[in-house]
Amino acid sequence: MDRIDAEIVRLLQNDGRLSNKALAARVGLAPSTCFERVRQLRAGGVITGVHAEVRPQALGVGLEAMYFISLNKHSRDAVEAFRRDIELIAEVRAVYLVAGRYDFLVHVAVRDADHLRDLALDAFTVRPEVTGIETVLIFDHTRRYALPNLLAGAVDAPA
Repeated sequence: MDRIDAEIVRLLQNDGRLSNKALAARVGLAPSTCFERVRQLRAGGVITGVHAEVRPQALGVGLEAMYFISLNKHSRDAVEAFRRDIELIAEVRAVYLVAGRYDFLVHVAVRDADHLRDLALDAFTVRPEVTGIETVLIFDHTRRYALPNLLAGAVDAPA
């Protein structure tokens, strides 16, 4: 990945709706060359998707929280099975496998406090591998979509 690829990625992270023509103009490439670079970034797994940011309240979400979950088994199979299962729960927004006191942090979006309680009881604490769950309410959050470019010595494209 060279300097131009890094700039394409940076621009698309901040606005995934940029047209190829606008993107090409911003990075100083012909549209056809820019299109090919974006195609290669997708094929190479650098760009993995484009998503719409939606205001949660518009879809009935009144409360977001983090569940801190401990498991009784830590084998690869047990951890992966738990992750696969909880990723299928509609209210789950993000799943983090972590080190430390807890095994997973699970970001959930629900209607209200009753929904949050019912979700914890019906989808998490009922599972035999879950030994503990702690809930933290999210009052507000911000998120940075652009990742830092930490590639040391990114070089310019060959002439």
